[in-house]
Amino acid sequence: MQTNSLHSTRIDKWLWAARFFKTRSLASNAVELGRVLQNELRVKPAHAVKIGDLLEIHHAEQLWQIEVVKIIEIRGSATIAQSMYAETAESIAKRQQKSELRRFQTEPAAQLQQRPTKRQRRQLSHILID
Repeated sequence: MQTNSLHSTRIDKWLWAARFFKTRSLASNAVELGRVLQNELRVKPAHAVKIGDLLEIHHAEQLWQIEVVKIIEIRGSATIAQSMYAETAESIAKRQQKSELRRFQTEPAAQLQQRPTKRQRRQLSHILID
């Protein structure tokens, strides 16, 4: 397995190895769509990521702000992946706050006891759209 001997690698490969995305093509697609920013700039999937770079990753309703600590091109275990980056304190606080808000939100369909009527479906869709 490769360790700190690398100085840079492709950003999509690093995101995949750090386990932010399940496949490299998903990581590449996210970078192309602008969901991953490197040092507050949009980059292409082949752009090099180096130690000390700041990445902002929008993935699955989560926002991660991290600093690259280690470059590894091979996808390893979760503990190795977590050692590749350091999340900022601000990012941790924001994610915990969002998780608390989600915990207290009720599911609109939870109040229904049976299959919703047409009128109830319209009301549910109106709630979800707003």
